[in-house]
Amino acid sequence: MAEKKHSRELKMIHYYGRRIWRDAFNLVKWLALAVLTGCLVGVVSSLFARVLKIVTDYRTEHLFVFFLLPLSGVLIVFLYQKIGREDRGTNQVLSSIRSQDDVPLRSAPLIFVSTVLTHLTGGSAGREGAAIQLGGSIGNQIGRWLRLDEEDKHVMVMCGMSAAFSAVFGTPMAAAVFSMEVVSVGVMYYAALLPCVISSLIASKFAAVLEIQPENFNVLQIPELSAATGLKMAAVAVCCGIVSILFCLALHGVSYLYSRYLKNPYLRAAAAAVLIIAVTLLLGTADYMGAGNELIQRAIEDGKARPLDFFWKLILTALTMRAGFRGGEIVPSLCIGATLGCVLGQALGLYAPLSAAAGMVALFCGVTNCPITSILIAFELFGFQGVSYYLIAVAISYAVSGYYSLYKDQTIVYSKYKAKYINRHTRS
Repeated sequence: MAEKKHSRELKMIHYYGRRIWRDAFNLVKWLALAVLTGCLVGVVSSLFARVLKIVTDYRTEHLFVFFLLPLSGVLIVFLYQKIGREDRGTNQVLSSIRSQDDVPLRSAPLIFVSTVLTHLTGGSAGREGAAIQLGGSIGNQIGRWLRLDEEDKHVMVMCGMSAAFSAVFGTPMAAAVFSMEVVSVGVMYYAALLPCVISSLIASKFAAVLEIQPENFNVLQIPELSAATGLKMAAVAVCCGIVSILFCLALHGVSYLYSRYLKNPYLRAAAAAVLIIAVTLLLGTADYMGAGNELIQRAIEDGKARPLDFFWKLILTALTMRAGFRGGEIVPSLCIGATLGCVLGQALGLYAPLSAAAGMVALFCGVTNCPITSILIAFELFGFQGVSYYLIAVAISYAVSGYYSLYKDQTIVYSKYKAKYINRHTRS
């Protein structure tokens, strides 16, 4: 009996010893991979952000480069025709995490150069979508170099996405969660939590060293939550949810029109650029060029926005992004939400900067279906003082926006309205 008991004890020690060793090994492995990814992606993404700032400042001072937009579009199409082939942008990154696609390393320099060209010549485009592709392709390549298995390479893609988002936008908490949340709505990839958090924090530090200033806004004089202010915020959120659907439909509709009437990609890029130039000249303002950071700042810091700022930003972004230009739709969606929220706040008698801030995260939630990321963005950009309003805005917009998304390869795993498994692709 004593020998059997001793044998069982040895087996238990061996069993738990192996578990402890396995867990310790995984901890060290992912810490090392996260540090490596955070450093590499942080440097590249910070350089990317720095170059974008330089070309944006140059365009602001030399508006004549806007008339080079058709040439820029043709050049981008040429690069993707000759090098990128069937590159599907952010959708390809999301698909790769579900083992349905791969993110080639060539995506990194392609998206870098094409986004810089788009911003230099005044296309209405963001930068976070490009950063996601940049980080995802680098993370995937690191996984291939180190011969990781498929599951670990998927985590590396998410790790790279978080690092790039953090470096470019300056919101490490939101960046860490976004890559885990955006792929399959209703399911979080918690296996990636440790590497995404570490790589995100490291990348943000690299950005700070390279003097890439994080976004932050001062939302002061926030009124105390009451039934009246809560209902007003709910109305803002409903409108943002509806406009998020319209934005996704506009992107889809413009893509359909381009593919039907402008089948040649070179002609499409050139014709769309001429149309964008014509609309911009008719509007008589350069505010809608680039990502729209100035409009966001004006809406949130000063509580000022023109009634149709959100509409024109929506239209020009759809025309730009579906013509073959690169950069992403995330910051334009923030701009649309901020300007719409500001206008609605003025109309409803709600503090306009607060309404703009809430509208910004509400519309972001509507087009990405990422409520946790949206709340974290609000916390990191605006602080915790208006938390009740941000929660109301995000929650209602998430419900109102339905199953639409910027990314057609995003999957809704569970219903938004019932505890029900549905597992279907979003509509873009």
